[in-house]
Amino acid sequence: MMADSGPKEVAVIGNTELTSAELDNNIKNTMVEIEKGTSLLRKLEISVAEAEKRTGKNTVNMQEIYTVYLIETRPVDALTEGITPDSLWRRYSEFELLRNYLLVTYPFVVVAPLPEKRAEIVWHKLSADNMDPDFVERRRVGLENFLHRVASHPVLCNDNIFNIFLTEDKDWKEMVYETGFQAKADSRLKAVNAAFRVKNPDGRFTELKHYSDELQTVLSQLLRVRARVADRLYGVYKVHGNYGRVFSEWSAIEKEMGDGLQSAGHHMDAYAASVDDILEEEEHYADQLKEYLFYTDALRAVCRKHELTQFELEMVALDLACKKQQKEELVTGTVRTFSLKGMTSKLFGQETAEQREAKLQVLEQQLKEGEEAVKEKNTESDEFVKTAWVDIERFKDQKDRDLKEALISYAVMQISMCKKGIQVWTNAKECFNKM
Repeated sequence: MMADSGPKEVAVIGNTELTSAELDNNIKNTMVEIEKGTSLLRKLEISVAEAEKRTGKNTVNMQEIYTVYLIETRPVDALTEGITPDSLWRRYSEFELLRNYLLVTYPFVVVAPLPEKRAEIVWHKLSADNMDPDFVERRRVGLENFLHRVASHPVLCNDNIFNIFLTEDKDWKEMVYETGFQAKADSRLKAVNAAFRVKNPDGRFTELKHYSDELQTVLSQLLRVRARVADRLYGVYKVHGNYGRVFSEWSAIEKEMGDGLQSAGHHMDAYAASVDDILEEEEHYADQLKEYLFYTDALRAVCRKHELTQFELEMVALDLACKKQQKEELVTGTVRTFSLKGMTSKLFGQETAEQREAKLQVLEQQLKEGEEAVKEKNTESDEFVKTAWVDIERFKDQKDRDLKEALISYAVMQISMCKKGIQVWTNAKECFNKM
């Protein structure tokens, strides 16, 4: 009778569900450890002071126009030792290289996203040109925010490459590549496939991945609604400009009513002209939402890395279980699984005692190595879960605080706009009363 094609079951190793009390205790202990690393922002002021267009040649020796950003750093306190004011220029691609390095080096961290390289999510009346001065200015603000996010992170702020990025003008890229971070990077295909092959996924990370998908959907919808509101708002303000033009033209043909109509027209013109400042504030609000829209990818990156870690653990556990079964078959002389070697033994006779003993010794060594590998992967998986969950909790607190502030600011802005509209028409009413 043919036996099963493999081990019937593999012991669940790693990915042990902790109680809420144990998890909270782990988080508190880890937070105490990482808080020992002082935030860089407490010692150093970091700003992306300005942007500048430059012309040069790209990697294929073709002429190109690109933008560089001036990073300025200075000590918070004049008495701070070891820190001197500094400034250097960086291209957007260098910010991308820094973030990719951080993603690979700190897979358990929800790394802050960069602002858009090109305007992909934009209100249609604004320019989508990535060289447009308004867009470049918004990207400058976003890059400064990215540096502040990294500099205030309890782990990332202590990274040597990040500090070099802020202070070393030359040979920075070479220093990054010398770290070998690219060799550590898992292929995207491998990480994606691991998600479909993990037999014992961690429910918390699965739930987190679903949450990030839902958050991305909600924020995308919110940005689309905001764009429609901004479009209508722009139309309302421009219509008030038409009111101003009509009142001014009307005042020219009236003697008794002329002054009142002209004054009302001035109020309408001023109201219409204020739309640019309003839309700039609108875009600032949109950029805050976009940051967390892009943060959802960072959350999923942490989940993918955990899936890969768990998959590797399950593979070494499966290999160990197979080796144990081979040893059992060799000792008892019974073959539980179908294999070519098993059929060969039945057809051409059993192995000699010396051959079996030699194989047993090899298997013993392999079992010892396998147990060490499982222990190592277990430790790696446990440490990943512990550190990642601490950072996820930190991210959740940051997200709740930032989005609450953004939504309140948006509500205050809308109330202010409504009050301004009421005031304009109140002033116009007084002008009409004086006619």
